Amino acid sequence: QVQLVESGGGLVQPGGSLRLSCAASGSILNINDMEWYRQAPGKQRELVAVITAGGSTTYANSVKGRFTISRDNAKNTVYLQMNSLKPEDTAVYYCNAVIRDRVRLQWSNYWGQGTQVTVSS
Repeated sequence: QVQLVESGGGLVQPGGSLRLSCAASGSILNINDMEWYRQAPGKQRELVAVITAGGSTTYANSVKGRFTISRDNAKNTVYLQMNSLKPEDTAVYYCNAVIRDRVRLQWSNYWGQGTQVTVSS
């Protein structure tokens, strides 16, 4: 059993910062890509940032220069540092990870439960 648990969401004023965390736990053998997605009300879920096992990163154009994705492989945790937040960043943020578990030895996609980020004055 593998679980992803996000934390760090909340209410912040425009221009403010938040740091999201997503910790993977359970029967984990390897973790490949780790990603952050977000979904605003009435919109499709969109990819925000990706970090590979080797540390390469990719960002959506809308967050480049403001958000930073990082990971701590020893803790099986991925982070999203969000600076200069805008009202349009308001969404539920989800983490996703490609994980090989120790039991089935198979790679699968796992999702967290989501954490709400609201940017408003």
